[in-house]
Order: sequence, then structure tokens, then C-alpha cells
Amino acid sequence: MDVVLKYFDHLSDQQLRQIEMLQPLYLDWNEKINVISRKDVQFLYERHVLHSLAISKIIKFKPKSKILDVGTGGGFPGIPLAILFPKCQFHLIDSVGKKIRVVNEVASTLKLDNVEARHQRVQDNNEKYDFVISRAVTNLKAFIEMTKGKIKTQSHHELKNGILYLKGGDFKSDLEALNRKNQVFNLYDLFEESFFETKRLIHIFN
Repeated sequence: MDVVLKYFDHLSDQQLRQIEMLQPLYLDWNEKINVISRKDVQFLYERHVLHSLAISKIIKFKPKSKILDVGTGGGFPGIPLAILFPKCQFHLIDSVGKKIRVVNEVASTLKLDNVEARHQRVQDNNEKYDFVISRAVTNLKAFIEMTKGKIKTQSHHELKNGILYLKGGDFKSDLEALNRKNQVFNLYDLFEESFFETKRLIHIFN
């Protein structure tokens, strides 16, 4: 987990313990239920934990904020962010039930009482959130349509309420087609590891 500590040196003892527990937990669960690709699980801290925590380099969620993680898979980016922001409420949803089982077990073991994981399609969720987060579960146009009406109108952060979407590759044409206000943050400006050369965080808002 040195790659995480390299960029996050202000963690509490509890947060350090929780992050340290992630690797053995996911290695164990991945043997039973494949939630992380076999080639990636050995790079858990760089490609999943640090990648998720990139959001926290762009925005510090205020206490009592509600964040929805759509298509969370094994719990990314929601679980690492819930560790970092224990006073915020994170709802993690996925349409694959066995993945949510892993998320619930991980959250329970880590004693993350600010995490609620549900086997649910985003279209069936009727709550409103300060931010919707995700790691490229589908194309941007479809994602915006899926999450329509899920975001609170009143903002309390420096960034306007909206979508925080972690994505790699070329998506310039996708953004132009959306005709929505957006900001793009290059993760390679935050983290020097080569994995982040093509990774971006897109903030989409009204």
C-alpha cells in the first residue's frame, strides 16, 4: 500500500488499518467471486484504491454529503472514498447481486457504517444525492440518461453537484456530443505512475 501512502500521508490510524485490510480481503473474496480481473488484483492499491481516491484530490466531500456509486462492482470507487470520508454517506449499487455481496462483506469487516450497498439498477433508485460517482460503467451519454434526476439542485461544495466519472482513453467527441457543462482533470497531474497517463476524472454538471 506504499503507493497510497505516497500521496495520502495524513490518514488516521483507523484509516490506515482499513486500507491495509483491503488487499487480503479482496484477494480472499476474488478467489470465490471474481470482482477484480485476475491480472489487476495484484495491482489493487494502484489501479483500484489510488484510482478511486483520485476523486478526493479534486473535491473534499463535506460531512453529511450523500454520494451514489453506480455500477460499483467490487466497491470502487465507493469503498476507498468511504474510508477517507467517514462522515459522508455512500450508497453503492450494482445490478449484479454477487458483487454487492462482496461489497457488503468488505464494508462489514472494515466497520464502515457509512456504506450502504444494494443490489439495484440506478433507474430503480428514487433518492437524490450531492454527487454521483462511477468508474466508466458505460458510455457517458447513457450514464447521464441513467442518472437523470438523481442529483440535488442545491450545492454546498466548491464543485457544483453533479457526476464525477473516472474514465480512460479518448472521450473528447463524447463530451462534445453531450453539450453539457464539464471539467476534465488529468490524473497524471496528480499521480506519477504510468497507469494514470491516460486516466481522467470528468465532472459533469448543469
